[in-house]
Amino acid sequence: MFSPVRTYSALLTGFFMRLVMLAVPFSAHAALPEVISQIKPSIVGVGTYQKLATPRASLSGTGFAIGDGSLIATNSHVVPTTIATNKNTTFVVFVGTGKAPDIRTAHVVARDAEHDLAILKISGQPLPALRLSSHQAREGEIYSFTGFPIGAILGLYPVTHRGMISSITPIAIPARTAKELSVSRLKHLKNPFFVYQLDATAYPGNSGSPVYSQNNGEVIAIINKVLVKNTKENALAQPSAITYAVPVSHLSRLLKARP
Repeated sequence: MFSPVRTYSALLTGFFMRLVMLAVPFSAHAALPEVISQIKPSIVGVGTYQKLATPRASLSGTGFAIGDGSLIATNSHVVPTTIATNKNTTFVVFVGTGKAPDIRTAHVVARDAEHDLAILKISGQPLPALRLSSHQAREGEIYSFTGFPIGAILGLYPVTHRGMISSITPIAIPARTAKELSVSRLKHLKNPFFVYQLDATAYPGNSGSPVYSQNNGEVIAIINKVLVKNTKENALAQPSAITYAVPVSHLSRLLKARP
């Protein structure tokens, strides 16, 4: 039998269910601004400082605080193997935002060249440390990353991008000619490790940026390279929107194994 009361009740139930379904993605997106505000104090610039040079500061990449807050994670290729001490050059990290960041001296305490990772120890007060995730990221998941994509031309202002994990792929890049088959490259071709490929636009200054969950800020990877179409200059003029990141599991192992 037709019941107006039951029909009306069913309509209300369906209406409220639709409201709930619409509210779920909205609340997830609304959390991102809060996560970014929590992430930014942990983001630092990595580079060198030379008193007699113009400009004095040179930013080579991004880093982020881990462990007890006095440790900084970044890419190995961001950290110079030697510093020209005879030219009064100091290896540093830049803390804070704006045109007058706090400059902290730093030194390497652990390095993993194979996975392009390095851990630095900084002077001064510890920074808020980011949590390293144990979550196994999957293709199709969307994450954010924060860093300094084009350096610090106008000052230290972290930039946040986001992208989907489009593939979990071997890091090894095939050689174009036999001349490029070095011993190191052959080793990687035989035993490649897997990285995350994101459909996101990153730039050279993003090296070392943390890739993190948009819900809780836990780090799942570290940006370490972008696909360049032709020349390095094109990375700025014509970005490929293909970015690679090293899974955080390698950083966790390096952190545990450091002296």
